[in-house]
Amino acid sequence: MLLLNCPYCGVDAEETELSPGGEAHLTRHGPGSSEEEFHDYLFTRENPRGVHFERWRHAHGCGKWFHAARCTQTLEVFGTYTAQTSEPPQHIRDAISEKRPGWQWRGLS
Repeated sequence: MLLLNCPYCGVDAEETELSPGGEAHLTRHGPGSSEEEFHDYLFTRENPRGVHFERWRHAHGCGKWFHAARCTQTLEVFGTYTAQTSEPPQHIRDAISEKRPGWQWRGLS
């Protein structure tokens, strides 16, 4: 079972208490965007085998959205952080790099 710590209320929540929200750190395009930008926002997602950044909502708890860094192969969780963060925090990137040398995400390591 997947266990994620909510960075807002501090609860270690099982996945049954959470609602998945898809990939984190997407550039959201709405009115006034080009058709290509809006298409990419709706349909183009990374689906890596390995480290992935996701959005989760603590649905049966505080109700807030947060981000999680985890491995899709092993379900290993590298950390969680607030949804207002525009990119993964350095301590989480360091934790990933320690276990996955050479790992990169969108030019960051």
